Amino acid sequence: MGVWLLFAGAREWVCAQATGEVLEIGIGTGRNLSHYRDEVRLTGGEPLVRRDLPTLVGMLAATPGVRDLSLTTNGVLLDRFAAPLVEAGLRRLNVSLDSLSHVRFAEITRRDALDRVLAGLAEAERHPELRPIKVNCVAIKGFTEEEVPALAELARRKPYVVRFIEFMPLDADQAWRGDDVLTGGEIRALIEERWPLEELPAKASSTARRFRFADGAGEIGFVNPVSEPFCSTCDRIRLTADGQLRTCLFSRREWDLKTPLRDGSSDERLEELIRFAVAHKELKHKINDPGFVRASRSMSQIGG
Repeated sequence: MGVWLLFAGAREWVCAQATGEVLEIGIGTGRNLSHYRDEVRLTGGEPLVRRDLPTLVGMLAATPGVRDLSLTTNGVLLDRFAAPLVEAGLRRLNVSLDSLSHVRFAEITRRDALDRVLAGLAEAERHPELRPIKVNCVAIKGFTEEEVPALAELARRKPYVVRFIEFMPLDADQAWRGDDVLTGGEIRALIEERWPLEELPAKASSTARRFRFADGAGEIGFVNPVSEPFCSTCDRIRLTADGQLRTCLFSRREWDLKTPLRDGSSDERLEELIRFAVAHKELKHKINDPGFVRASRSMSQIGG
């Protein structure tokens, strides 16, 4: 069973108890699959705006079979939530951060909150249970090139894995063009103008290529879904906050789990639905194919 990403951005929630039930059934189903994994990630939207998030984290951490519980956040509220989330059972963290410039950060996010994000990272760093701490930067040509040196330096002086993620056609305004993609290979070349890199081994199902600095100071990652698709080894599925199961970021269809959860369907029925959805997981995202059709939701609606 793939990594479950539980989206925290819809108006009508699937309650925490139902989420835990689906997760437990999914994990149980996965134990009988050849590529079973036990990783769960909470994402958004922005998960930290959910008031009962530590309760949900505690419930998921206590779910049999869950051994790796992580969260993706913009980091703005992280300084106040890091401690209770660690206490509840959170073990890994991804923080979205596209610029270390106050001006450019405000331009992207429409708020002057860079210092709050950095404070959140510093607070997370105080908790050794939260490892690794990953900093994710979406790479856009004409913008990110200027950010690369500072972000690479951040990976060298802090215990963060800085990862550059190729820009994908999941933007809400549908402005994506292939020419906007700054590839992982191009970013790697920019970094190696100053710091040589050495590739590290990664799990077959990993979405990122991992590199360390040759002098041993820090780690960099590249997630290259456009220039180097990894669909053949992808084992991830997503459960949205409104109870829909998605088997690919670029899915045009979703599998309704909210209805059977609320109408009293048996665990066996839910397992049957999950198995059917996974059996029909897309073979590839087709971004580079003629006639590519965008996903039915944007990234902020899906949960990344």
